[in-house]
Amino acid sequence: MRPVTQYFGENVFNERVMKSRLPMETFKLVQLAIHNNKRLDSETAAIVANAMKDWAIEKGATHYTHWFQPMTGITAEKHDSFISPTAGGKVIMEFSGKELIQGETDASSFPSGGLRATFEARGYTAWDPTSFAFIKSGVLCIPTAFCSYGGEALDKKTPLLRSMEAINKQALRVLKLFGNEDVTAVKTTVGPEQEYFLVDKETYLARKDLLYTGRTLYGAMPPKGQELDDHYFGTIKTRVKNFMTEVDEELWKLGVLSKTEHNEAAPAQHELAPIFATTNIAVDHNQITMEVLQRVAKKHDLICLLHEKPFEGVNGSGKHNNWSISTNTGVNLLNPGETPYENAQFLLFLCAVIEAVDEYQDLLRISVATAGNDRRLGALEAPPAIVSMFLGDELEGILDCIESDRPYGAKAKENLKVGVHVLPKFPKDTTDRNRTAPFAFTGNKFEFRMLGSSDSVAEPNVVLNTAAADALCRFADELESAEDFETALHDLIQSTIRKHKKIIWGGNCYDEGWVKEAEKRGLLNLKTTPDCLPLLLAPKNVELFARHKVYTETELKSRLEIMLENYCKIVNIEALTMIDMARKDILPAVSDYITTLSDAVAAGNALELDMRDSFEFKTARELASLKAEAFKSLTALEKATREAASITAYADRSVYYKENVLTVMEELRASVDRMETLTAADFWPMPTYGDLLFGVM
Repeated sequence: MRPVTQYFGENVFNERVMKSRLPMETFKLVQLAIHNNKRLDSETAAIVANAMKDWAIEKGATHYTHWFQPMTGITAEKHDSFISPTAGGKVIMEFSGKELIQGETDASSFPSGGLRATFEARGYTAWDPTSFAFIKSGVLCIPTAFCSYGGEALDKKTPLLRSMEAINKQALRVLKLFGNEDVTAVKTTVGPEQEYFLVDKETYLARKDLLYTGRTLYGAMPPKGQELDDHYFGTIKTRVKNFMTEVDEELWKLGVLSKTEHNEAAPAQHELAPIFATTNIAVDHNQITMEVLQRVAKKHDLICLLHEKPFEGVNGSGKHNNWSISTNTGVNLLNPGETPYENAQFLLFLCAVIEAVDEYQDLLRISVATAGNDRRLGALEAPPAIVSMFLGDELEGILDCIESDRPYGAKAKENLKVGVHVLPKFPKDTTDRNRTAPFAFTGNKFEFRMLGSSDSVAEPNVVLNTAAADALCRFADELESAEDFETALHDLIQSTIRKHKKIIWGGNCYDEGWVKEAEKRGLLNLKTTPDCLPLLLAPKNVELFARHKVYTETELKSRLEIMLENYCKIVNIEALTMIDMARKDILPAVSDYITTLSDAVAAGNALELDMRDSFEFKTARELASLKAEAFKSLTALEKATREAASITAYADRSVYYKENVLTVMEELRASVDRMETLTAADFWPMPTYGDLLFGVM
């Protein structure tokens, strides 16, 4: 077996490969594009394209694709071969700079939310040179943005790149005020931890609900769940370890910095965590990671479930978005320093994030809103739907002292003034972690824990980048015009803390008392997707994105329409699947078992036995009652789905699904799950939770 150092990134057209294959002047221009957001001219692109093509062909590639991320939440690709005909019926392998920079694809079948008519098919893909091309399954994949003929963003990459430019612009303004003349670029970095479940492929194929929806719509808990905590960080089973080993190899070849893997809290649940990367690259890598997890799992006769809540009663799967801000000189702007200069700079950027999260808590909730994530938030170790920040006792104490102009610490004699006095020694880990907090400071980064496991991490980072950029813009406007910088800086930090401290909470976010406290503070509690999505078009949110050129109002409206439509479609598919399973599989199976029990009762009666207290009589009677309840719920669900389909507006339909369809679905499930516990295993028509959660040996 080759050492990892020999094959890491071997399928990536990275800077090392470019340096060896490009003229030095061309390579320097590409570096400027990657690190300083400089645009490449067509002549340079042609040189890069030829070198990229030669490298890919040497690696066995015959096709290329513009690899993009439409608003489906997954990736898309159209493969074109390198071949070009020549005289005599032969071909040559060609790839031009124009083909590298821009592609054209049929955009009519991708979600657009009304940005275009269905007969307007043209869509363009545009190369993102900051994210390296790679070879996957013999195809050269070129990361790109995707837009319409009219220039509107039809993807998740374009707004992300816009948001990165917004925070770069505003952060540079602030850093110049601190004398950082050597900094020419600021980028956010992300390390998205990925949770997932592994189940046996054969068992999976025997469950219609998993096949059609990615989650179990029925299922009684087995005698054992996760209550013993024996799975968390436990010994990894051989079959799973073999899977993880191949996943790592695939990811490392693609330059994905897969670092940590372990068993998670629920049976059959696992986690993979990467090392930090620049945000747009981290987003690309997370999409690759999800694809590799699912593809490699099948090779091991496993299925990787990325649904946020595939099983009731145990942990759901999230995606912790570890987010920070760094300069091109290697400084993490969320890393507390030890000098007055470093203290002040850190505190200002910290306050920018505090203001951003408080002002745009609705957008952060919207950025993680899906039908699947609604089931996870607030349940078994997932954070609640209320957005709040955790800073830790020491940092909260420092902010309290700045707010009230008090000394910090028992021995301190002078008031803590930003920019004059040195903060107390502030080590990286100043407090215990708070796993209940949606948005937690963890030493030199923030961990946004509300993301669902199946979603792209692009949208949450668009919101974080843009909201932080907005706060930094306000700070720069105020400080640039200040007569006394130090005094203005102190007053600005102090006023920001006073205005936005309501978003900071260090307690247990699972506690019912927090719900009441959050309401008293004026924080939003947007429990479901239909509750939060309409707020996307609140004037302050439309103005935020327009101000920083991240989304136009038209693009926001299209995204709202897509998210509402997607929510309705998912719930409808789940409802129809429940109906299908109940009518065709579950109720007939229970009827058969009731008949068997009834036959046993009749046989006992024929022998003149008193069967009224027998197992058979009482079980048959209870099952008959539950079957009647289930059938009543089933017919109600059929009626509700028909009524939902008749509602034209997706906003109204989503509310109907939430208030009516989901309610009946829960009633039907309750009856069916109880019937499962009473029905003999030989009669139950599908694998149980026990089979799924403990079936991988």
